Amino acid sequence: KQTLLPLLKEEVSSFIFPCKPAVQRPERRHMVMELLRCIPLLLFLLFVCGLDHFIFTVLSVIQNHSFIEYSYQASHHLSVNVMGTSLMAQLLRGTIGALNTSFESEMETSNLGKPPPASPTTVQGLPRGAHSGALSPVCLPRPTGMTRQQYLNTCLPLGLLALLCLAQVYPFRLRRAIAAFYFPK
Repeated sequence: KQTLLPLLKEEVSSFIFPCKPAVQRPERRHMVMELLRCIPLLLFLLFVCGLDHFIFTVLSVIQNHSFIEYSYQASHHLSVNVMGTSLMAQLLRGTIGALNTSFESEMETSNLGKPPPASPTTVQGLPRGAHSGALSPVCLPRPTGMTRQQYLNTCLPLGLLALLCLAQVYPFRLRRAIAAFYFPK
């Protein structure tokens, strides 16, 4: 049975004792490198959460302290003129003449007041559900902020990754012990 014990003073600092629960110097260097690889992910996560909070704050200020008014006017006229006195011209004038239409609409909406109920029929050529001269809060965004639980759920995977970086030294010791059993040199 070959043994290398007792270790020399220089060898003690580089040897990893498998039964020692504390993280040892050679393992610590590897663990710190793994933790440093988590820093870009942490910075990205902090940037995204900060950007989310900033956008929510801006949209909330817009919703609570702004006046927005939209005005829309449209006009549409279609007229078909058939010239001539023949039988075909009279027939076309009778059938195609029904296509002569005139359509005008005007819509104003703002974030002051409440919208009127939608009417089931068209009003002044407006499609169903459109409001003519109505005041409506639909112009503004309705932001919803993330809750603390949602922020926690977002940060939890990165926390687990950091915890795995700290705990990976113990499976590596087991791997080293198994390899030493099969390959004693």
